[in-house]
Amino acid sequence: MEEIFVVKIGGKVIDDEAARNSFLGRLSKINKNIILVHGGGKVANQVLTSMGITPVMVNGRRITDAETLKVVTMVYAGLINKTITAKLNSLGKKSAGVSGVDGVMLDAVKRPVKDIDYGFAGDITAEGVNTDFLLTLLKGGFMPVVATIAADKNAQLLNINADTVASTIASGLASKGVKTNLFFCFEKKGVLMDAEDDNSVIKELNSQNYPELSAKGIFSEGMIPKLENAFKTINQGVEKVIIGNSLDIEQFFEENHAGTMIKK
Repeated sequence: MEEIFVVKIGGKVIDDEAARNSFLGRLSKINKNIILVHGGGKVANQVLTSMGITPVMVNGRRITDAETLKVVTMVYAGLINKTITAKLNSLGKKSAGVSGVDGVMLDAVKRPVKDIDYGFAGDITAEGVNTDFLLTLLKGGFMPVVATIAADKNAQLLNINADTVASTIASGLASKGVKTNLFFCFEKKGVLMDAEDDNSVIKELNSQNYPELSAKGIFSEGMIPKLENAFKTINQGVEKVIIGNSLDIEQFFEENHAGTMIKK
């Protein structure tokens, strides 16, 4: 298949209806093969808090106990997934809202307990992603809209980090010889040198400058999983990884892109 673009959205792009609809309106006009992966952390946090459950995050990843799992499944694979899918369809962009459970798209296992017990958080196995399922949707003219809930072989639902899902999908497609690009879209202009300065965008991160900056504590907890996944996908054959602002989505498809480029 021709070139595919995996686009992951999160942060305020999900939480703010106006920002979300603006992004989806722009995305719907781009005539490319796109797979959209979404998170939904703050919405889930709001629901959890309203139920008297305190959300817990460690190193940018959610601790998912049994009650939290119920909420994130309802919010991610239900409310957010169907809201996004409905909006895209209303804009004339045929879309199919799915999760990692559908078509056994993601093969996952419960994360083993080491230093931290993440509860019903999952890791994607070596079998990885069912790319045939995604390619079938794309060939049928549908944009897959992917919620990051998966299941193990015993039908236990699991919460998967959204950046990991997007990266695994991109790597899986690249392993099949498909030219694949990965874009992480959120409310910032890119990876910042100074979290208080929105214009301090690091134009390029590579295997030389990333460890040095990381050792200085430049990157926030939420950014670390994104960067780890970005470097992993680049080393697994993905053509291009960009982290940047959702408002610059059109530029990501051009040579003179905005945001932070990840390179080997």
